[in-house]
Amino acid sequence: MLAALAFGTTAVAADHTSARGADAPAAAQARTPEGPPSTKIIGGGYAQSGPWAARLFSNGRQTCSASIIAPTWILTAKHCVSGGGLSFRIGSLDQTSGGTLANGVQTYTHSSDLALVRLDRSVSTTYATLGQPGSVTVGQNVQVYGWGATSQCGSEINCQSQYLKVANVTVTGGCSDAYGGNAICARRGDGITAGGDSGGPMMANGAQVGVASTSDRQTTTAYTNVTRYRSWIQSIAGV
Repeated sequence: MLAALAFGTTAVAADHTSARGADAPAAAQARTPEGPPSTKIIGGGYAQSGPWAARLFSNGRQTCSASIIAPTWILTAKHCVSGGGLSFRIGSLDQTSGGTLANGVQTYTHSSDLALVRLDRSVSTTYATLGQPGSVTVGQNVQVYGWGATSQCGSEINCQSQYLKVANVTVTGGCSDAYGGNAICARRGDGITAGGDSGGPMMANGAQVGVASTSDRQTTTAYTNVTRYRSWIQSIAGV
């Protein structure tokens, strides 16, 4: 069974929106982490770049991963935002320092496992480019990113990675996300996503094509298909 990653065909859509109200100036360049090489994504390894990466905190607690897609817009999973009190560290590979800190002031959720969060400030960095329909195919090797659990450790909050991780996975086809939305399923390559990777991006040829929704922590993961919901994202975030 695929379980959600937060605590607690290939070009594999309806648009439904609900909204609710919700520091440093410029984002620092992502830096190479200095931790031990054994800290990984359940396999995988350290990311060497990720200026678009955002660590999500709910009421000050590390919860999920995310990406910044425009100066004031974060893209993440819907199941990551229900706790409120959202804040983000953006543009640093180290979730404990560097980058830019910003708070979420308004959240929009889709009927699928997608959410957009408007920030309280404009963040200057390199934003994730969103893929178009047809930009991911069955059998393609893609990359998944996140700060989630590094092993099946029982309570996954206790084994989150300090540094952004990346793993290669192989697209197997279309499937459903945690809310029945269109998703991209992939099988484990050199790693697999786990708790805390929710909301993080799946990248195909440098473009974001998915948002982490569920995983069995062993062989299979499902990413909400960003390419199927581009019109919804554009209608809110303008990208």
